[in-house]
Amino acid sequence: MSDTRRRVKVYTLNEDRQWDDRGTGHVSSTFVERLKGISLLVRAESDGSLLLESKISPNTAYQKQQDTLIVWSEADNYDLALSFQEKAGCDEIWEKICQVQGKDPALDITQDPIDESEEERFEEIPETSHLVELPPCELSRLEEIADLVTSVLSSPIRREKLALALMSEGYIKKLLGLFRVCEDLDNREGLHHLYEIVRGVLFLNKAALFEVMFSDDCIMDVVGCLEYDPALVQPKRHREFLTKTAKFKEVIPITDSELRQKIHQTYRVQYIQDIILPTPSVFEENFLSTLTSFIFFNKVEIVSMLQEDEKFLTEVFAQLTDEATEDCKRRELVNFVKEFCAFSQTLQPQNRDAFFKTLANLGILPALEIVMGMDDLQVRAAATDIFSYLVEFSPSMVREFVMQEPQQTDDDVLLINVVIKQMICDSDPELGGAVQLMGLLRTLIDPENMLASTNKTEKTEFLSFFYKYCMHVLTAPLLANTGHDNNSKDLQEGSTKIKPVCPDNFQTAQLLALILELLTFCVEHHTYHIKTYIMNKDLLRRVLVLMNSKHTFLALCALRFMRRIIGLKDEYYNRYIIKGNLFEPVINALLDNGTRYNLLNSAIIELFEFIKVEDVKSLIAHIVDNFYKGLESIEYVQTFKGLKGRYEQEKDRQSQRLNRYRRDARSLDEDEELWFNDDDDDDDGEAVEKSRMEEEFSDSYGKYMEAKKGAANGSNGANNGKAAVIPPASPALTPNNSSTSSVKTVALPATPVVKTAMVGLVDYPDDEDEDEEDEEEEQSPRKRPRLSS
Repeated sequence: MSDTRRRVKVYTLNEDRQWDDRGTGHVSSTFVERLKGISLLVRAESDGSLLLESKISPNTAYQKQQDTLIVWSEADNYDLALSFQEKAGCDEIWEKICQVQGKDPALDITQDPIDESEEERFEEIPETSHLVELPPCELSRLEEIADLVTSVLSSPIRREKLALALMSEGYIKKLLGLFRVCEDLDNREGLHHLYEIVRGVLFLNKAALFEVMFSDDCIMDVVGCLEYDPALVQPKRHREFLTKTAKFKEVIPITDSELRQKIHQTYRVQYIQDIILPTPSVFEENFLSTLTSFIFFNKVEIVSMLQEDEKFLTEVFAQLTDEATEDCKRRELVNFVKEFCAFSQTLQPQNRDAFFKTLANLGILPALEIVMGMDDLQVRAAATDIFSYLVEFSPSMVREFVMQEPQQTDDDVLLINVVIKQMICDSDPELGGAVQLMGLLRTLIDPENMLASTNKTEKTEFLSFFYKYCMHVLTAPLLANTGHDNNSKDLQEGSTKIKPVCPDNFQTAQLLALILELLTFCVEHHTYHIKTYIMNKDLLRRVLVLMNSKHTFLALCALRFMRRIIGLKDEYYNRYIIKGNLFEPVINALLDNGTRYNLLNSAIIELFEFIKVEDVKSLIAHIVDNFYKGLESIEYVQTFKGLKGRYEQEKDRQSQRLNRYRRDARSLDEDEELWFNDDDDDDDGEAVEKSRMEEEFSDSYGKYMEAKKGAANGSNGANNGKAAVIPPASPALTPNNSSTSSVKTVALPATPVVKTAMVGLVDYPDDEDEDEEDEEEEQSPRKRPRLSS
């Protein structure tokens, strides 16, 4: 397995016609009993698992491209490719495939692919049609050649035959020679025919033809042919752009001539695909798949060659971080690193990991701190793109770097604060850069992608760091634009009458909306840290000032922030809202909106509907007690009547609970008889009840003790043996007019010794026999006293 000749990458073509990397391994060709034939096997170099097992079918068309690629299709819309590290290994496997199929290894394609729809026609084609006969390459025959090339595009079989004919006769170079002649003669008709011919040859989608057409001595003539579109009055000037306008900049001199040639070729082919060729129609979308693959593998090769040059990247980052480097030079270096990162997206995952780790080790993040603070907008934009590649690759790597930065007194030097300030100071009226940076910040503070280990918890450490050193920078514009007049007489504790400094500037409003979106994300995902911050800074009050903004989208952002807080159903937040009377600006906005049926109206009603449906009792009571008079006129929805109904139901429940034992005296006998006849199984509950009674009726107990003393002095004759029932609403029984003292009525014992801590509401001072009963009850404490008839 150490043989690098057989080392390959396995690719499959996805639905978007892009190559997906399936892994790296070593390829072999061997007989597989299960498949009953010679097969290609690729085993992963990491763990030896089977990446590919493909039988070499006699009818499958294999293509060899760029000397190190073998491409084939195993089923409809399932294309495979093997990319070899060395040409020798590719040649070995190619010879094996040709041997199984009985083909000449000198060819770059083993057979003509047969379209199922053409199988019957193919059988009827006479033997003489196996070769496409090309007209002589002469000026007078250009129209005939153009018609031939155009006519074969609808037939896969004829496309293959034409491609073989073009390759075997060196026809491409002859055609390009005619192009130079036509241009010298200004033969527009011939140039228009050559445009059709070259465009048709590109649509043949053959890598072998691309190798010829995109070689250094041919590619500019190919571009020249494509300038003369018959649909245009004047030809385009693509060659002038490529040779004069587009400049190849070497930020660090590239000594490898092969690498330089590959970079030139890739840029020009990409230009042909993106700029010159028209956007393919639905019927032509597969015609240029090989061209896409050609560019893809070129980029992989470029990145690999640069990575193998040990001195090159070291020199790039040394100049990038050197304070003596001129701004112009640094701009070029940043643009190079941006393009380098973009090309790296073509790498397979493990190679891409190594690529970004190399950049991190070379100091890409400290370099970004420098360039993101520059005044040059192009440099800052390029640095933002590089930062986005790094965050997308590994948020944890960026967080680790940030937390390892020295904690200087000035927090402005921290990378995240540099990013936040760039977001805040974005000069773009549409805040395109700020939106991008906000998305990156959200990724960095998202707990879902934070790792947790046994030794340390990244989430706790980073969020503590962020809220300590960065949150004040993020919220600074919000607090500055929602300030208030501290000398205002209207500003009292618990009031939301803050003098609004709501920005009328659209760009500022957009920025505040972005900040609020990020804070709303924090409310959802940072339970403890954001709660502490909101309470300490009274942040919700400041945010709700924005309900006065003339920009409805900003008012909606403020409302969404409050809605997320209430959606948590956290009583700490609820008490904070009630104490601060923070529903006032929301209700004012609803009333000011009037009868307009718009998004603001619906969003506010949804907020109150949520409170009603979830039955958040504390908020319901606060809203009804303080704001119902202003809301009761709103009848086009039943939300506020529903809140009032919930409020009344809760009051009724409380009243029933309080009055459960405070009933009319006429019902006492029956209820108490049932109570006294209860089993002793509820002694535990009785102890709890007795404790409550003792606490809540201390005043009543004092009154009872005074009555007992009077009975001992013989002043009990006036009662005539009648029970003196104390009214339930007696002030002595309801201290401070509290309604929380409703308990079962019990008979008082005649002795001042109350071991059961029971407080009676009925006294029998004239019954001397009660003393004996009490003595018996002291001996048997589980026996309950009864009322006398």
